[in-house]
Amino acid sequence: MSFLEKIFGSASERFVKEVEPIVAKINAFEPQIEKLSDEELKAKTKEFKELLENGKTLEDLLPEAFACVREAARRTLGQRHFDVQMLGGIAMHRGGIAEMRTGEGKTLVATLPAYLNALIDSMHVVTVNDYLSMRDAAWMGQIYNALGLTVAVISHDSSFLYDESWSSSVKASADEERDEKGSFKVVHEFLRPIERVEAYEADITYGTNSEFGFDYLRDNLEYTYEKVRQKKHPYAIVDEIDSILIDEARTPLIISAPSADSDEMYKKFAGLAAKLKQDEHYTLDEKMHAVLLTDDGISKAEELLGIQNIYAGGAGSTEGGIKTVHHLETAIKAKALYHKDKEYVVKDGEVVIVDPYTGRLQPGRRWSEGLHQAIEAKEGVNIQKESRTFASITYQNYFRMYKKLSGMTGTAMTSQEEFYKVYGLNTVSIPTNNPIKRIDRDDLIFQTEKGKLMAIAKKVKELQSNGQPVLIGTISIEKNELLGEYLKREGVKFEMLNAKNHEREGEIIAQAGRKGAVTVATNMAGRGVDIKLGGSPASDEEADFVREVGGLFVLGTERHDARRIDNQLRGRSGRQGDPGETQFFVSMEDHIMRVFAADTVKNMMGRLGIPEDEAIQNKLITRSLESAQGKIEGLNFDARKHVLEYDDVLNFQRKTFYERRRGVLENEKDGQVRQVKLQVYDMFWVEHLETMDHLRSSVNLRAYGQRDPLVEYKREGLRLFKEMEESIKNTVEENLKKLEENKITMSAMGDVQRQAEKITEAPPLTPPQRGGEYKNVGRNDPCPCGSGKKFKKCHGAGI
Repeated sequence: MSFLEKIFGSASERFVKEVEPIVAKINAFEPQIEKLSDEELKAKTKEFKELLENGKTLEDLLPEAFACVREAARRTLGQRHFDVQMLGGIAMHRGGIAEMRTGEGKTLVATLPAYLNALIDSMHVVTVNDYLSMRDAAWMGQIYNALGLTVAVISHDSSFLYDESWSSSVKASADEERDEKGSFKVVHEFLRPIERVEAYEADITYGTNSEFGFDYLRDNLEYTYEKVRQKKHPYAIVDEIDSILIDEARTPLIISAPSADSDEMYKKFAGLAAKLKQDEHYTLDEKMHAVLLTDDGISKAEELLGIQNIYAGGAGSTEGGIKTVHHLETAIKAKALYHKDKEYVVKDGEVVIVDPYTGRLQPGRRWSEGLHQAIEAKEGVNIQKESRTFASITYQNYFRMYKKLSGMTGTAMTSQEEFYKVYGLNTVSIPTNNPIKRIDRDDLIFQTEKGKLMAIAKKVKELQSNGQPVLIGTISIEKNELLGEYLKREGVKFEMLNAKNHEREGEIIAQAGRKGAVTVATNMAGRGVDIKLGGSPASDEEADFVREVGGLFVLGTERHDARRIDNQLRGRSGRQGDPGETQFFVSMEDHIMRVFAADTVKNMMGRLGIPEDEAIQNKLITRSLESAQGKIEGLNFDARKHVLEYDDVLNFQRKTFYERRRGVLENEKDGQVRQVKLQVYDMFWVEHLETMDHLRSSVNLRAYGQRDPLVEYKREGLRLFKEMEESIKNTVEENLKKLEENKITMSAMGDVQRQAEKITEAPPLTPPQRGGEYKNVGRNDPCPCGSGKKFKKCHGAGI
């Protein structure tokens, strides 16, 4: 704590002190709101909207509006917002991030600012997966419905509107089945299927970050305004905001289409990479996640490819030098830096990316620049075609489009600087409703990974024999399954949760607090589902027993690159004042220690001569570990800033281009399918994206000439954008001129066709004859008059 914080308190403490009087006002409204009938409570929404039209502000209405939401939640869900939840709601309404511990009811908190802000405009609630979007829309939809607001949800392949008239007859049995099984599968009893555009017209729309982002890109490829989904971006609340705006910030959303086929090229270089040896032919920089060819490696590659100079091409080479080097380096990256069941899995003959932060599969997402194809070639699965980008945007720049942005998570304070610098968001730590009883024990440090895993298995066996439930967090599927083998040897019964069996995620996590339960999970553990002591449902006796033996024991098998992820794992224990324990078991062979820890620390344990399955607790090693995490967080922050600096250049161009395209879409009433202009816009934009991508790759080389690559990218990018604008203008003018000429012809043709239609309405020719142009026409041939009818039904009738 800094000197000023000791005197004035932290920013979070000052915020709580400032808004406590507002919470008191909310509570003061409660008695009179409780007396309202259901109809009168719903009518409050209309009253609030009228007050806003007459000059009141949202801040003026906040106390009474929040009191109404609290009452609606009590009547529909049987849940009353705690005072600390009101603090979180105020923080988000003011455009900040509410850090609230796991189990403090963030989903319920979001209803407060969502309702208040929906009084003036539609708004979006963003979640990390379809399951949570559907669950929250169906669950919280009851509150909004009681207050007279419409609620919709968009998922990957469908959209729904919350509608209690849809199928209320199944509600009781469906809820009973869901709660008893503890499976937390979303019951759709009130979710009526609707069109995507209609879902965005609701007062509040739930959906995932990827669906909102992709819909924005799709909107800017539409050819009629009626099909545009997101017509505005007023306010968004982002759940798990650190996961979406930090962990996934560097991953661009891309809409693309297949282009050239080059399977053999990837197979050739995958085979070549397999013959190269680490340290002899290439070196690995794990800190920078990069590979570097050695001189011997270059010579070996040239020998295997049959070329004299890999950088310049040569005899027998059909590829350009740079392209050959790119394929080679990508193939080596795929071999050395990307591992099956860690960075990706092979499922149904496809390479599927694993989210490094949540452990979830990411079907449909692909690494760019040929990396995904290189991994497919390495694994021997079907190589999908390379693609051409039609539209792209990063989450950073998508969410910065909203006029107002806020969010919530259990772990934000360690990234508060990045949230403020990149998004202008202040982070507030909200106090817990009940005092925290969880005990966070010091790390245990082992010399080897094998020794660590042996010690973990023994510890878990001991805890299980005492009846204490254990949640074990691992960093990958590979480590998940390896630990499973050690647990089996000790006779420990356990549930395993990872991306391979994520369908049972909610059910497994809901039961992780049962007596003696052991759950081994990747970092995806528990997203959106609380771990209740005794399981779900639990008897009072079982819940009390688990509390008496110490509550949930969370065991981390190694430290993650980011402290936030460690804190998320710890946060699964000690929910709502429950007892609990957490502890991390780390080894000197863990990735973070091996790559980032100081050499003096690495050598220490070897000198101490400690057996591999015995641990020490050493402040020097702990400080080294924390320092390593700080280094990695700093590197990752710098990398995200670097990506954003470059994407900001393209984002300015993207916004300018899309605004002009949207203007054509909205204002150009002439259909001719307007389409001419839009086709020209899209054709040049796709070409421009490709050119900017090549520019992005090439400007780095200019650093060798003492020129700043970013400055060069901005300068060259601006020139290319102006050239594109000029080309669009000229091409549009040329095409419209041709269209005008074509319209005259079409107009004349239309007159001829209308005349022909009049003729077909007249009686058949009398007397019937086959003279002139009808002389050689068959009865079943098209009539020469142009009516489109057969001759026997038109001018040939009666002949």
